[in-house]
Amino acid sequence: MLTQKIRADMTAAMKARDSLRLDTLRGALSAFTNELVTKGRKPTEELTDAEAIVVMKRLAKQRKDSAEQFEKGGRPELAHKEMSEMKIIEEYLPQTAPRDEIENVARAKMAELGIQNASGAGKLTGVVMKEMAGRADGNDVKEVVAALFK
Repeated sequence: MLTQKIRADMTAAMKARDSLRLDTLRGALSAFTNELVTKGRKPTEELTDAEAIVVMKRLAKQRKDSAEQFEKGGRPELAHKEMSEMKIIEEYLPQTAPRDEIENVARAKMAELGIQNASGAGKLTGVVMKEMAGRADGNDVKEVVAALFK
C-alpha cells in the first residue's frame, strides 16, 4: 500500500534528518487524512492506492502551480523548494504514458466512435482519459487530441 510505503519512508527521512523529504511526506499523510474526512470516513482508515494516487497528483499539481507563481513573483528560492517537493511527490506516482501511446489510443477511439471533426474533441478527450485510467496527464491528452484535428 502506498500509504504504508510513505510512512516507512517518512521514518527513514526522520532518521536521516532529511527535513525536506520529512516535511513533504508529512504533508502527504496529512492530505490523506483530510481526504478520508472529506469522504466521510474515519481518519484512522487508509486510502486505497488509487485514492492515494489521486491525492498525490493533486499535491504535485499544487507544487507545480506554486513554483510557477513564485517564479513570476521573483522568488526563485521558494520556487526551487516547491520543485524539490514536487520531485519527491512524483517518486510515488506511477509512470505516465508516453505521448505516442496516448496518440495511438486516441486514434483507435476516434475510429471506434466515428469522430470526424473537432466538434467531437471533448468527447474523445473524455474517452481517452477514461481508457488511460490515470496513466496520462489531462493536458497531454488535450494536446494530442487537438493535434489530431489540425
